[in-house]
Amino acid sequence: MKICLRYLGYPGYQQGQELGVTQATVSRTVDRVVNTIAAQSNEWIKFTTTNHELLEAKRIWQSMYKFPTAIGVSDCTQIGILKPHRHGDEYINRKGKPTLNVQATCDASEMFTSVDVSWPRSVHDLWRNSQTRSQLINKANVVLLGDDCYGIEPCLMTPFRNPTPGAQINYNKL
Repeated sequence: MKICLRYLGYPGYQQGQELGVTQATVSRTVDRVVNTIAAQSNEWIKFTTTNHELLEAKRIWQSMYKFPTAIGVSDCTQIGILKPHRHGDEYINRKGKPTLNVQATCDASEMFTSVDVSWPRSVHDLWRNSQTRSQLINKANVVLLGDDCYGIEPCLMTPFRNPTPGAQINYNKL
């Protein structure tokens, strides 16, 4: 596992001398660990959908963070990839590197509840295209929290960009 974490922390770096292993061992280990995790991901990463699960998620979030109706957080990142042969330009980010857009959600325990890696960098509004949004959009009194790159919606709360003293600053702190 340490070999895999080292590689994932420094993609492209497959030297294993400091860990006492060869590059081939690093490559095999990363492949085995990542494939094992991917095979179990549907069992380990589950979005809250039932009314009971939603109520419990809200209760936990309220007790830990004092934010009513929240069940988790959402954010996006880019993951470097090799440029695909087909439609490769769709994956190029503003720095000229090929990347995938990744949107993930986590619960109050900081456990992933959804991960979406199905969009190239050229897709800008992952939230509007996400399965997570479609599951939440018609739920009453349930929200995810996101950063100010997201737009506010009934099921997604974001911070104020220029908060005024008092309630808006307090809200942003939460």
